[in-house]
Amino acid sequence: MKHDFKQVWLVASRELRDQLRDWRIIFPMIALTIFFPFLMYYTARLAVDFVNKYGAGLVGERMVPFLLMVVGFFPVTVALVVALEAFVGEKERGTIEPLLSSPLADWHLYVGKLIAGTIVPLVAAYLGISVYLVGLWASDIPLPDSSMLAQTVTLTAAQGVLMVSGAMVISAQSTSVRAANLLASFIVIPVALLIQGESILMFWGTNQILWLAVFGVTILSILLIRLGLAHFRRESLIGREIDILNFRFIWATFKKQFLGAARYPWEWYRDTYGTLYQQRYSLIIVVVLGILGAVAAYYYAVIKMPFLLETAGHEGIKDIISQVKQSFIFEVPTLSFSYIFLNNLRALFVSLLLGIVSLSVGGMMTYLLNIGLVGGILGLAGGLGYSPLMVLFIGVLPHGIFEISAIVLTSAAILHMGVMLVTPDPNRTMSQVFIESIANWFRIMVGFGIPLLIIAAVIETYVTPQLITYFLK
Repeated sequence: MKHDFKQVWLVASRELRDQLRDWRIIFPMIALTIFFPFLMYYTARLAVDFVNKYGAGLVGERMVPFLLMVVGFFPVTVALVVALEAFVGEKERGTIEPLLSSPLADWHLYVGKLIAGTIVPLVAAYLGISVYLVGLWASDIPLPDSSMLAQTVTLTAAQGVLMVSGAMVISAQSTSVRAANLLASFIVIPVALLIQGESILMFWGTNQILWLAVFGVTILSILLIRLGLAHFRRESLIGREIDILNFRFIWATFKKQFLGAARYPWEWYRDTYGTLYQQRYSLIIVVVLGILGAVAAYYYAVIKMPFLLETAGHEGIKDIISQVKQSFIFEVPTLSFSYIFLNNLRALFVSLLLGIVSLSVGGMMTYLLNIGLVGGILGLAGGLGYSPLMVLFIGVLPHGIFEISAIVLTSAAILHMGVMLVTPDPNRTMSQVFIESIANWFRIMVGFGIPLLIIAAVIETYVTPQLITYFLK
């Protein structure tokens, strides 16, 4: 282990020396570290003074930690160019051959460059945060509380590692610096959208949920590091000279994986069962996570319900119950079969897209949100005086047993896609694994997901409303 650490640090120290000698990297970092925090400090002071005039001091307090997170984000985006050029830049400069011919292992090279690419932006980010906090303290602007400060600092580190690890994957898989820089938008834009979502949590004051964002970003960072290590091959850096978007290869790979060797529909279904068997461990994990998520959401709703009822008052409770009853009076079904089916189908495709861009993490979060919604509804129903078991058996299970089954099967395929991407496979490229995983999702979706959603939509349209109406009467 000590020998491996020396080898990794040898690569990292070499990379750090190259970075610190380049004024094109140092000058923007110093400028952002000194100038940008003062700009954010000035913005925070103006915002606090403005909202205090109108008695909205809470908004100003929430603005301070948000700008703190922005201060930590911008230095990382500038230093991202270092990670983007980690491999492909040396290849274009002709300096990578001596490094690749060294006795270092592949993971020594990758981890060493990853450490070097992470240290500089994080140091710059934390220096900027320190300058910003000193400016707030000097102007007597209240600093964020210790919990919010710890969340912001931790989130800055997690997002920095996330962006650098994603840039390292791009650098190792690209054939030119231009291509790597163009692909950098697939890192900066999603993280910027993530910061917008985190800012909403900050302004709402939901600090507990913000820790879940920290956890999710950390998991995604680990998966990206694992993805880079799994598919890094030093010989491929020299072997690839140009990238070609080969649609014929993409379609042939997808078609081969989707159809397999089946000639008849029953053979195709038999092979689809085989695909489900290959994903059995992912399926077990998804089922266990779903149960835990539903139970957690149920007890969370049970805990929060007394506070909601106390806030609403007696008349408010009566209004809530009357509205619930009114919404379930289905003399004529208000939701059509096509609406329910297409809405569920769209939700599963959104889950797939989120899973594709986040190594399955986004897809699993969507899955837990759907399953948690069921548990939350049962908890709220119990707080309103209804029997949770009765609501479950009458209002959820008649159609939910089919709908939830489709969600579970497709979510397991999304999770399996992420597992396969981060699993080393010397016989297949990352793009091939990616295309085959998507083909497996469509195989399961066509074979099981769509039929289950059709059955669920029929029951939810014509059976469940009648059961709920009879139950409420």
